[in-house]
Parts: sequence; C-alpha cells; structure tokens
Amino acid sequence: MWSYRWRSPSDTPEAVAARLLRRKEYWMRGDGDGWSDSPGGVRHWGKYGAAGLLLRAPLPRGGSAVLLQHRAPWSHQGGTWAIPGGARDSHETPEHAAVREAWEEAGITADALRVRAELLTMTAPSGWTYTTVVADAESPLATVANRESSELVWVPEDEVTDLPLHPGFALAWQTLRAAPVRLRFAAEPVAPDLPRTVELDDRGFFWLHTQADGPGTEVTVGAEPADDLTAALTKLLS
Repeated sequence: MWSYRWRSPSDTPEAVAARLLRRKEYWMRGDGDGWSDSPGGVRHWGKYGAAGLLLRAPLPRGGSAVLLQHRAPWSHQGGTWAIPGGARDSHETPEHAAVREAWEEAGITADALRVRAELLTMTAPSGWTYTTVVADAESPLATVANRESSELVWVPEDEVTDLPLHPGFALAWQTLRAAPVRLRFAAEPVAPDLPRTVELDDRGFFWLHTQADGPGTEVTVGAEPADDLTAALTKLLS
C-alpha cells in the first residue's frame, strides 16, 4: 500500500545550526530530569512529571499525519515509536514542556504550531503524570533529530498502529487518534481555520477537512443539525 511517511531533509545550514545549538543545550539540564519511583520498583522519567507533543498536519486529499519519533536504541524502550516528549521542569506547564521537547528533539519551533488541547494520558501511584499536548501544523514540517531519535517521520494517522509503538503511547493512542470528518457548509463559514483538530466533550478528537473526496463521515454545518455531532460542530465553527 502506498505510504506518505515523509522524512524531511536534515542537512541544510539551518538544520546543522539547530543541531549544534541543541548539543550545547543538552548539557544545560533542567531540574525535572530524574526518575520518579512508584511502589513495586516501577520508575517513570521526570521528577515533576512529563509531557509530549502530538503534532498533526494535513496530507493531500484531506487526510492527516502525526509526527512520530523512532526512539534511539540506547534510550528507554529504544526501537519503539512515540511522540517527542520528556521531563517537565518545576516551573513549566505541560504545554511549555511539550513545546520545548519538540524543539529539542525535532527542531519544531513554537511559532510553527497551534495548540488545540491537553490530555492527561497517564498517571502513576507516585503522583507522576504524563500530559499529551495536541497541536496542529499547517503542513508536515521539516525536522532535525537529536541523539534521542533514530529518525523522525510524519506517519499517516491510519498507519500509526502498524508500527511497534512505545507501550505508554500505544495505550494513549486509542484516546488521541482523531476520526476524520469531511465538512460541507450550508453558508460561508465565519472562521473556517481548516483543516484542524478539534476535541468534543465525551466524543474525543476529530480531524476536520473540506476535501470532497477525502476520508471520513460527511457533515453539513450551518443547516438544521441532523444529529448530535453536527450540532456540536455547528456550534464550534459558527
């Protein structure tokens, strides 16, 4: 099957400069680096918890891809796939930590993404937590891997489960994956801002796009709502 797993070039002058900068920053470790111990000897990385960035971008024909990190063999759960992420420092919000980790591990800058939601995706008896920050980019951005990654790949959303996922991410993915919705508008949308990720209470995440031949359920927004999903999206987008 044809795949849109997109590996970006990483040897431009800008990419080399970014790598050198991150090598310097690597030794400026934050106060969150360290293990959190739970009963039974279970350990989680991050003294103040951890956070990661699930970054989604549009593909041709209305689909979506997420940026995944192939973890370096030497790292915890090396060889598996997950999102860029790591320990939170004591002064950081989950969003700050996730965006910082995306910069350090993938070269993604804060101005290139738009945060859509935060979701607590794991807790431990010690009080340790992992928060996934969900964000969108306008396109599959170029990336620069650091030593924690074997590679960084934009993976089509429906191909994520084909990969050997980090166990924690595999569990979280069931909640984080976005169902595609193909939108039609009964009138000109006030603020289209599409394609994009949205989170609806008790329904999870949806990827909204307007490609007529694209994937997902078709929903007409702006007319008399035909069901609860249409009503929720009409309210959100009006």
